[in-house]
Parts: sequence; structure tokens; C-alpha cells
Amino acid sequence: MPPESIRVPSPALPANLEEAIRALKREKGAVLLAHYYQESEVQDLADVVGDSLQLARAAQKIECERIVFCGVHFMAETAAILNPGIPVIVPDMKAGCSLADGCPADEFKAFVAAHPGAKVLTYINASAAVKAMSDLICTSSNAVKMVEHFKGEKLIFAPDRHLARWVARETGRNDLIVWPGACIVHEQFSAKGLAKLKLAHPDAEVLAHPECEQAVLDQADFIASTTGIIERAVAFPDRPAIIATEDGVFHAIQKRVPDKELYQAPGLDESCACNRCPYMRLNTLEKLYLCLVNDGPRVTVPEELAKQARIPIEKMLALS
Repeated sequence: MPPESIRVPSPALPANLEEAIRALKREKGAVLLAHYYQESEVQDLADVVGDSLQLARAAQKIECERIVFCGVHFMAETAAILNPGIPVIVPDMKAGCSLADGCPADEFKAFVAAHPGAKVLTYINASAAVKAMSDLICTSSNAVKMVEHFKGEKLIFAPDRHLARWVARETGRNDLIVWPGACIVHEQFSAKGLAKLKLAHPDAEVLAHPECEQAVLDQADFIASTTGIIERAVAFPDRPAIIATEDGVFHAIQKRVPDKELYQAPGLDESCACNRCPYMRLNTLEKLYLCLVNDGPRVTVPEELAKQARIPIEKMLALS
């Protein structure tokens, strides 16, 4: 048996997966959309790399024979909703999301019913069924602006409680009715570990995602969406940065400012790669190749559900 560190290609797979994937994309008229939290080799093969808002915009406008979505399930659903005429296929149907999975549609329906008269603002990290119950969708890039759209109105915010708390501070809306969900990655950053890392690198700027715990955000110099963090890091290439978000963003930053000093904010458990989304990382090159070969699995949304969910998503895109 070879050592575990040596990767032996499967006989069923081509020796050069990257070239095979590029060839299949051309042959099948496929456009590959990838989130910043994907593995670097997947990002490098993508036609569009972005955050949730950027990928939603791309999916809405794209013209191709099929969309290959390397992200998580709710993102592929959003693409299918926005561009129903184009098949959306994914490398792994098990690539879910703790936020979306933690807000089941039946329970959310009861939650909304318990607050009659409230408008519903839903973070894009939610299922199509939950989006269909919403008045408006938001992302971390535009959440503040979307909350301000509902000035003076009773408002439900779901499903991320940490993002809701940050938005409440930014907008002064301390009356938000919040679904108590959280991201398993951003909730794992250690405030104590971050404080120690800051002492070791006093010149470093702390860049944090608003899905983090408040004790982490309290130590941040800059709080922003995934794209906001990347743009901030790139804007100051000579200043070291401590990054409190999924470490897939390191690749995007280093491609633009390769000499910048970057440090990952530590997790609560130093024995694991807690800063990596286990769902995002299910999309391997092998699965991407097989997805293109097999034209699936395909993500579909029932027509009536898609019609209902499309309204608040398109409203967000128009307001953005």
C-alpha cells in the first residue's frame, strides 16, 4: 500500500483532471460558478468566483447550456430559481449549510405565524421554501440596506442570529424578531485565541465576517462580507491581516496581493480545521469532473415554489 500522503489517481479518472474539466466545460457549454469558500483548484477552474450576491447576479444573467455550481445547495437552488431555463448541476448534493438546514420550512412557517403583521427578511443562506415565505432576501453584503428598507415596520430576520445582532447595531433596529440560527464555521472562532494572535501580531488588522460571535467582532478592525474582507485586504497590501472567515478567501487575496501577510483567526478547537466549511469542501475536482460527465446531479425547484421564491430574490437584486 502506498503512503497516505501519495495521491494515486483512480483508473476511472483522467490523469489531468483540470484539463479534462476544461474540455468538458467547452464540450457541454457549461459555465462554472464557484464560491470563495471552494478549494483553490476549483476556484481556478471557475468562470465566475464570488460571494452569494455576486453569484446570484451572475446566475440571473448567464446564457449557457448548463450551470455547474460549486457552492452549497441553497446557492444552486437560487441559481435554478433565477434562471429556470438552464439546468443547474452540482458536484455533491450533500453540500448543505448549517444555516439553511437549521431553519426547516415547517418550523419557520409556524415562527412567522406567531408574529402576525411582521415583514420577513431572510438571509440568502436559506432553502427555497423559506425564501418563498419572505418579503425580501439579503446577503451579508447588503443586509444593512435591506433592513433599512423596512423602516418603522415589524420585522423578522432569519436565519442567522449573529448577522442579525450586527445589523441591529448598524441600523439601530433593536426590535428585530430573530430566528436563532448560526453558521458552524463562523461560530467556531475563538475570541481568546484571537486576542493572543493580536498580541503576537500587533500591526495586523483584524478582518471579520458579521456571522462571527460578538466577542470576535468586538476585536475586529473591519467587519464586512466575504467580498468586503477580500477587498479590504487587497486595498492595504503592506499591512498584515488576521482573517476571521472561511479560509477559502486566502486564495482570492493571495492571487491579487501575493506578498501580503495573512493569518487565520484561531478556532475553538485547535485540533481541527474549524475555519473550513465541511459542506463547501465536499466539492472536489473528482466530483466536479464526474458531475460534468454525468450531467448531474441536478438541482431543481418546483415551478410554483420557484415562482414564489423568485419575487423576494429579484426584489433584493433590484434594490442592490
